[in-house]
Amino acid sequence: MARLYGVTAAELAKLGTLPAAVASAVATVLVGAVITAALAAYAADRGSAGSPVAAVVQAVPYVQAGLVLVGVWAAAHEYAGAQIRTSLVAVPGRGLLLAGKTAAALAAVALTAAATVGAGTAAAAVTGRLLGAGPVWESADPRTALGAAVHLALLGLLSHTVALLLRHLVPALVGMLSLVLIASPLLGGLTEHARWLPDRAGALLFDPSDTVLTGATGALVLLGWIALAGCAAAVRFARSDP
Repeated sequence: MARLYGVTAAELAKLGTLPAAVASAVATVLVGAVITAALAAYAADRGSAGSPVAAVVQAVPYVQAGLVLVGVWAAAHEYAGAQIRTSLVAVPGRGLLLAGKTAAALAAVALTAAATVGAGTAAAAVTGRLLGAGPVWESADPRTALGAAVHLALLGLLSHTVALLLRHLVPALVGMLSLVLIASPLLGGLTEHARWLPDRAGALLFDPSDTVLTGATGALVLLGWIALAGCAAAVRFARSDP
């Protein structure tokens, strides 16, 4: 356990020195706050009933791309050069190194997701107060905000496992962004089976509106996608030379 902690800490330290990963995380939080404030201002201007958390939920589809970026960068940056060879020399145990990388990526995406939801909630609350939303600015179940944060973190973790499997930044990034921004919205309008896609299943954590899946089963579906991609990535990582 101590070795895993040490490897995870080292991987987190490496991520902290990666400008692209840090910039992606910070930009996700800032963009999420701006979008949520804009949605809150629009709702207040129309006199619509709502809450800061409701504005955050509406902003989730727009900030998913940021969590995809953070998750992909956490894995793909080492394959852009020879850094993965250096990592394997420092930590010869591939299972230990993979576990440390995954734990560090999970910490990074979870922190980014929590900060995004927290900043978005604060931005929406301040905007609503400044615009005098008052009586129509109702409270919301905090579990909805938690569900949004967990969904974003799991989506980032899925992106990390896909990047570990593909070992290249561009295919992993294009694949995940195409899924979230293009394929999922299109298929959602064509077939009810789109509910099994990872992002749509995970969204039930904060918007349990599906007639088949609940928030819990939707989370299990998303975890199943993560396990599938993670197992494939682990097999390739264990058997293939970097």
